[in-house]
Amino acid sequence: MTGRIAFQGELGAYSHQACQQARPDMEPVPSTTFEDVVDKVARREVDLGMLAVENSTYGRVADVHSLLPRSGLHIVDEAFVRVHVNLLGVPGAKLADVREAHGHVVILPQCAGFLRTHGIAGKVSSDNARAAREVAEGGDPSKAALASELAASIYSLDVLARHIEDQANNTTRFLVMAREADHTRRGAGKMVTTFTFRVRNIPAALYKAMGGFATNGVNMTKLESYMVGGSFVATEFYADIEGHPDDAPVARALDELRYFTTHVEVLGVYPADPGRG
Repeated sequence: MTGRIAFQGELGAYSHQACQQARPDMEPVPSTTFEDVVDKVARREVDLGMLAVENSTYGRVADVHSLLPRSGLHIVDEAFVRVHVNLLGVPGAKLADVREAHGHVVILPQCAGFLRTHGIAGKVSSDNARAAREVAEGGDPSKAALASELAASIYSLDVLARHIEDQANNTTRFLVMAREADHTRRGAGKMVTTFTFRVRNIPAALYKAMGGFATNGVNMTKLESYMVGGSFVATEFYADIEGHPDDAPVARALDELRYFTTHVEVLGVYPADPGRG
């Protein structure tokens, strides 16, 4: 293997699956929290970090967008992972035996319809793979885990029901984080630039700041806001755009953005994942 990549969760987590998909030649390193992933990269214990940022069913992963600007790390790739939710039980258990399904708070809403139909109570776990491990250790056929088939293989569990997610296109977007930025790469397809900014405290500042992207024909694929330091006044914006900062239209749009903002911080420039469509 060439290098190590940290992810949040235990072996068998969907973040582990993302590591296998995006960096199959690297050793996956489990971490308790997103902050632990960042710290491992910053302390050079690993080479890269894998962070989940949003799910097509659940939405934004809490706290990650506010963590990214202060992490000191840079986005060097993205990975779109098709999330298949499976009901995993102890060997010999049947679907009819299951009364509780344990999974992360993010995964429970993704299969709420299936659980309701089968009269199964969802129970929150800190991690899907941990839920699988604990179900395996407990040996109780009435308790199951909501996790990947990778977790079933690792913890020797039976797949009682496959692909039980309510949405057929259920997908999670992950970001690959590194200590050093790399703005030299050009993908075969589209490039993505991710940045944060705060607008000046003047009327219509956000509208004016966004105008440069429209007039220069730059496609903004994401714009989200979140509070800074618990204040209702200071608001940070997180944005993804198509293109590279060296592209003339992007450069002009970013120059106009800087005129109406207190600061702009580029978090990463990287090739668009084919999963973007």
